[in-house]
Amino acid sequence: MFRRGLRLQWLAALCVAVVMPALAAPAATSQRATQTSLRIDTRDANGRTQATLSMAVIGSDGQPAAGSIAIQDRGKPLAGIVLDAAGRATATIDLGGGDHSLSAVYTGDPAHLGSNSEVTPVHAVSGTTPDFSVSIAPATLSLKQGQSGSATVSVTPINAASLTAPMFVTISCSGLPDQSACSFTPENIEIPVGATAAINSSVVIATQATSLAKAEPNLNRGVQPVALAFLLPGALVLGGIAFSARRRRFLSRLVLLALVTFVSVLGTVACAPLYNYRNHGPPYNLPTPAGSYNVTIAAQSSNGVTATTHTTTIALTVTH
Repeated sequence: MFRRGLRLQWLAALCVAVVMPALAAPAATSQRATQTSLRIDTRDANGRTQATLSMAVIGSDGQPAAGSIAIQDRGKPLAGIVLDAAGRATATIDLGGGDHSLSAVYTGDPAHLGSNSEVTPVHAVSGTTPDFSVSIAPATLSLKQGQSGSATVSVTPINAASLTAPMFVTISCSGLPDQSACSFTPENIEIPVGATAAINSSVVIATQATSLAKAEPNLNRGVQPVALAFLLPGALVLGGIAFSARRRRFLSRLVLLALVTFVSVLGTVACAPLYNYRNHGPPYNLPTPAGSYNVTIAAQSSNGVTATTHTTTIALTVTH
C-alpha cells in the first residue's frame, strides 16, 4: 500500500510538472507581424503647408495587409484612411504653422498585428490670415450593422487674433455607405476673436441592420380623380365606337385592337416597379453594406465673398 501510494504521488507530481507550464505558456497567435512605412511630401498652399502622406503596410510574409490607418501628430489623431488592396493609402492634410511630428498607426485586422511607422518631423509655415484646421478622434471606427458610433471633430483656430468678427464654421459629412447617416452636435460652431483652443463637435454615425418587418405605405385605396378623368372618357369613347361599329366589320376590328392596347397599357403600369413600391412598400429594410469606407468630414466657413473648406477623414468599417 505504501509503494502504491508513493507511485500515485509521483504520477501526480509528473502531471503537474507537465501540465502547468503548458497552461502558463501564452496562447499562440495566428496574426502576422507588420511593418508600416510613411512618406511625406509638402507644398505651400496659399500661405499654408499642405502635406501628402503615402503609407503602406506589409505583413511578415511579404503580403499587403488590410484594414485602416490612423494619422497622428504627436499622438493626437488627425485623420483615418482605409488601405487599398495593395496595402497602401494616400491622404492629404492641411497643417497649421509650427513644428509637427507625424506618424501612421496601423490598427491591425484579424490576420495582422498593428504597427507604427517612424515619426517624421514636418515644419509648417505660419501665415497671418485667420483660418482653422480640422481633425477627428478616433480616426478609425468599426461598427456592426445596426450599431452607432461617435467621434469628436476638433476645429482649431489659426490666427484668430486677426479676426474682426467671430468666424462661423459648418460641419458636414460625405462618402457614407448606403443605409447609414451622420449627425453633428453642434453642426455649426463659432470661433471667437482671439480664440486659440480647439472647439469640438460630436459626430454620430448610425448604420442599419436587416429587418424583416415590412413597411406598409400610407395608401388611399380610393380611385384618384386624375385616373377617373382619363379612364371614364376613354371608356365612353370606346363604348360609343363599339356601338356604332356593329354593322361595320372594319371598325369592329379597330375597336378590338384599341381595347387590347388599352388593357395592355394598364397592365404595364400596374406591374411597374414604381407602382409596386408605392402600393406595396419595400419587402424589408435593407442593411448597411458591409465593407470599409473613407468618410469625409468637411468644415466650411464663409465671409460672404469667399468660402474656406478644410477636410479630414474617418475610416469606417461595417461588419455583419
